[in-house]
Amino acid sequence: MGERIVIALGGNAILQPGQEATFETQFENVRRSAEVIAGIINKGHTVVVTHGNGPQVGNILRQNEEAKHVVPSMPLVICSAESQGFIGYMLEQALRNELLKLNNETPVTVMLTQTEVSIDDPDFDDPSKPIGVFYSEEEAKQLSADKGWTVKEDAGRGWRRVVASPEPKSIIGSNTIQQLSEMGTIVVASGGGGVPVVKEDDGTYEGIDAVIDKDRSAFKLAEEINADLFMILTDVENVYINYGKPNQEILTEVTLEEANKYVSEGHFSAGSMGPKMEAAIKFAQTGKRAIICSLDQADQAMQGKIGTHIKPKA
Repeated sequence: MGERIVIALGGNAILQPGQEATFETQFENVRRSAEVIAGIINKGHTVVVTHGNGPQVGNILRQNEEAKHVVPSMPLVICSAESQGFIGYMLEQALRNELLKLNNETPVTVMLTQTEVSIDDPDFDDPSKPIGVFYSEEEAKQLSADKGWTVKEDAGRGWRRVVASPEPKSIIGSNTIQQLSEMGTIVVASGGGGVPVVKEDDGTYEGIDAVIDKDRSAFKLAEEINADLFMILTDVENVYINYGKPNQEILTEVTLEEANKYVSEGHFSAGSMGPKMEAAIKFAQTGKRAIICSLDQADQAMQGKIGTHIKPKA
């Protein structure tokens, strides 16, 4: 019997540093990712795929800014939804094609996903996640006055809009994703962390401009659909402590106690490995396995031959 696996794709699975963000380049990267995932599916596992959207939503925001004098610009929530459709299309088609090469007709679908956050999340009080294009100080402050944006100077490169990065409370429609998965369908969902929404007093939902960390959202999805395994695929084979130092140490099998200790000691950057370790730890606390490894070696990691494995809570 195969496992239900949530696979969280890193940004390099879609666009690698230094590459031009053409459709052709991104689709070829996605195709290579789909080839690996199709091999896992072909062994009898059911997979739910999540992905990042940083470069893509950034480019969509820039297109909106550049063309705002011609067509009305769209809010961040719409740009986020657009990026889910864009990347979801590529992943669905690539997965179907790679499965067909294996004579496997497992159905694949994309679910545009909303993620509930709390309006009381403390990150809304001090937004810090930069998005979109750079502005002069004068332009940024005018946009702040006109649109109510929070703007900040970004490391000497100019001024940018900043938004909150709240914790995900729940994945809207996770029950549907679970049902599709139980039927054997491969689902692409929660792209870019999902479109952030808040619940109103009457129970309805309203979109809110924010960015949800994709790994935290992927954990929440894995938890809510009762996944057996949570895999975070990135551009490194393993997690390290003391990274880049003479006493650098590779992590293979890590207990929850050890993992929490390494996090508290500050071994993992908040902008890269930190959220991945945090998400893996939370999933392992549910009593199930979490693995962080490179995309190309995902199959070997599932066999315990490579990667960083967070041992589940006993």
